[in-house]
Amino acid sequence: MREQNDYIVYVKDLTKVFGDFVAVDKINFRVEKGEIFGFLGANGAGKTTAIKMLTGLLAPTSGEAVVAGFDVRREPEKVKYNIGYMSQKFSLYDDLKVSENIRLYAGIYGLSRKEIKRKSKALLEELNMVALRDKLVGELPLGWKQKLAFAVAMIHEPAVVFLDEPTSGVDPITRRQFWEMIYKASVAGTTIFITTHYLDEAEYCTRVSIMVDGVIEALDTPKNLRLKYGADNMQEVFVLLARGEHTLQGKIKKEK
Repeated sequence: MREQNDYIVYVKDLTKVFGDFVAVDKINFRVEKGEIFGFLGANGAGKTTAIKMLTGLLAPTSGEAVVAGFDVRREPEKVKYNIGYMSQKFSLYDDLKVSENIRLYAGIYGLSRKEIKRKSKALLEELNMVALRDKLVGELPLGWKQKLAFAVAMIHEPAVVFLDEPTSGVDPITRRQFWEMIYKASVAGTTIFITTHYLDEAEYCTRVSIMVDGVIEALDTPKNLRLKYGADNMQEVFVLLARGEHTLQGKIKKEK
């Protein structure tokens, strides 16, 4: 049997309760190195609460979770230090220059001055932002901001990076460019843990989990989920699960 640390993300019976409300109810899953793992759910399904636990921002009520080799309950600070995280809302500082944001976050992640200088140069060149190094981030178009935020979240070469709806609000071309960055990181061995409300993006993931009312209702490859629920695309799968129509269909088939 494989051990917890054989996985980049290991979750067993993870639960979070607020008073009488069970936000996350004994969820279980494993994520392999280099996977692009889609973590989907409608608003209120519990996915944001689950991500906060996995990133060390919120203590679980019960259950286990090991991320990048560290226990989220006992070692939340080590979890934060060894992951990358890009929030749904833009996470860099608008009133700092592009280069200043890069140096700030690289320093927070513990990179040396020599490493910061080398990686800043490489990052700016890779993003074609050398000419923008002294521009205030607040003056950049949203798409540029999002690509910069992703690159900064990766600057310390984390084992896993959590992306919370990273392409929200950007144009189709930028979305494609962003996914090219994601694929490149995945091929290089970085695990991508991503939430998105664009259901077509779920098709790009290695595997997808869908949360409904605090539990993981489905978890498999996009192809297998489409086959299982007789759907043409992930949008249809998501709607069936979110509305509970899959259980109704199963009941009708059983009665027939």
